[in-house]
Amino acid sequence: MTIAASEPSEPSESTPEVRVAGGALRGGREGGVAVFRGIPFAEPPVGPLRFAAPRPVRGWDGVRPAVSYGPPPPQGGHFGMDELARDAAGDDWLTVNVWSPEPNPGTGLPVMVWIQGGAYSIGMSGLPEYDGGRLSRDGGVVVVTFNYRVGLEGFGQIEGAPANRGLLDQVAALEWVRDNIRAFGGDPDRVTVFGQSAGAGSVAALLAMPRAAGLFGRAVAQSVQGTFFAPELAADIAAACAAELGAVPTMGDLSGVDPVRLSAAGDAVGARMDRWADRWGPVAHRAIPFSPVVDGDVLPVTPWQALADGAGRDVELLIGHTRDETRLLAALDGMLGQVTPEQAESALDVFGPGRDAARRYRDAFPAAGPDELYELVNSDWLFRMPSLHLARAQTAAGGRAHVYELTWSAPGMGGALGACHGLDVPLVFGNLDRGQPAVLIGESPFPEAEELSARMRAAWTAFAAHGDPGWPAYDTEQRLVRLFDTRPDLATYPEEASRLIWQDHTFPALPLLGR
Repeated sequence: MTIAASEPSEPSESTPEVRVAGGALRGGREGGVAVFRGIPFAEPPVGPLRFAAPRPVRGWDGVRPAVSYGPPPPQGGHFGMDELARDAAGDDWLTVNVWSPEPNPGTGLPVMVWIQGGAYSIGMSGLPEYDGGRLSRDGGVVVVTFNYRVGLEGFGQIEGAPANRGLLDQVAALEWVRDNIRAFGGDPDRVTVFGQSAGAGSVAALLAMPRAAGLFGRAVAQSVQGTFFAPELAADIAAACAAELGAVPTMGDLSGVDPVRLSAAGDAVGARMDRWADRWGPVAHRAIPFSPVVDGDVLPVTPWQALADGAGRDVELLIGHTRDETRLLAALDGMLGQVTPEQAESALDVFGPGRDAARRYRDAFPAAGPDELYELVNSDWLFRMPSLHLARAQTAAGGRAHVYELTWSAPGMGGALGACHGLDVPLVFGNLDRGQPAVLIGESPFPEAEELSARMRAAWTAFAAHGDPGWPAYDTEQRLVRLFDTRPDLATYPEEASRLIWQDHTFPALPLLGR
């Protein structure tokens, strides 16, 4: 069976055509860059393939138009993403998009493959903030974005289904890049994966996955989400989600459930996870129902353990975080400036490392009030220390890591959010006036935002091309990092107090606490 496509015609400057393993593709040209959207890299994971590992896509006859994004996978309801997914009809969830300044075989350009975040519950490559045109044109790189399954479809622990289906989708996309990117002018031996938040957690997971070995030589991890689940915890959360539907988490019970209902069940559990705090621990307090599962097969061990054991020694790593990671999340939760001493104390106890973490934070930050303590421990637990420890593990095993911190305060919303989570996304892509993160920049981007974006894009693309972003590699003695602000600086890692508090923490897979 083949997919129907249009009859071939003569390509022109405005309608570039390429041939991939599945057949011929006709894209478009925007701002001097060739763009191909909605290219399937795997069969639709529906019907008999629901909850299965991704299967290679079948070919098509004629020339397939590649001008529109493919439909996103089912989404959670955050930021209206479920509505966006429902508005895009179709079940061809697993597609890639390619931007290339020179789509000719043999050009040999560096390739940058983006993995979007969204707490493993939401995320789609078709959002305007992920348009790769400016990054591709200005950096002379081929940019690839793609969809992968999220929520219960991608990360729910379902009996009879492989674990971490969302990660397996990512591997399948990278395999597609390996096999087809030459047609777009890319070099399959010069592939860099880069991602932010859950996308950076995915990058960390890929570094630990035997199935991903050899598919990329460089990796950029922006604000690594540090939540990885033990199988028992993932199974317990999946059971609660299935119970919302009067079902159990097996392929037999869930394969016939409409994906929209399944996503809604995940949302319902996520909205009241505090009910299970005694069983699910910190993720219940932060309402994180889905994360990669350390299942011993797809993901044998945590990324920190894998890198400490040398798994990523041959992969060059660029990694960092923003200074004020969870300030935006506090604002979304309605807690910005509203944290009580009791809430701060609870956060220190829940998220801090070790039984005396609360005392150590108070001693290290004696002038900090409840809001600052709450933000510090949440930022350290969820993003900052997972990122730093990944660099430390890489370095300790003999690999190379370049570390950065974004310290520029976002001018949007009156500057109240500082250098918050997600601010790096518009800066790295150069899309300062579109998409959800652009509200952090303001309606009219400041010249300093343009200048900072240019510096970050230059660093990211230089790293993809040559492995050198423009500052020295991190080591455990000097601990030099690049600070991205109005004026760039090279300094000793600035979050020293947090580093010392967390220096003995190992970031194990998060367990199920009770039965």
